Amino acid sequence: MKDGGVMPQINFEDFSKIDVRVGTITAVEMFPEARKPAFRLEIDFGPEIGMRKSSAQLTRHYSTDVLVGRQVACVVNFPPRQIGPFRSEVLMLGFPDEQGEVVLVTAERKVPNGGRLY
Repeated sequence: MKDGGVMPQINFEDFSKIDVRVGTITAVEMFPEARKPAFRLEIDFGPEIGMRKSSAQLTRHYSTDVLVGRQVACVVNFPPRQIGPFRSEVLMLGFPDEQGEVVLVTAERKVPNGGRLY
């Protein structure tokens, strides 16, 4: 919930339907067509899932050179979402900082691409 409230309780079966995987960002470019400053990213999820694209509003805390090579957590089983001329295939995960800007969820150390959160 955006207002900080606690979401309704779910069971483990509901949680297990969300496929959160780790991937490495391989390419980043500005997304000038986005309404708010954003990047277009390519993320490598390893041989099982492969390369996927995403768009994210990360320009406050991250630059293109800092993002390339970084491992991130993403939901990989949402349907693709059309964002202007761009088709976003995964949802990158993050937490809001004090100003509501995105801070990415990352692995504490390097792990194999495509690893599933459990």
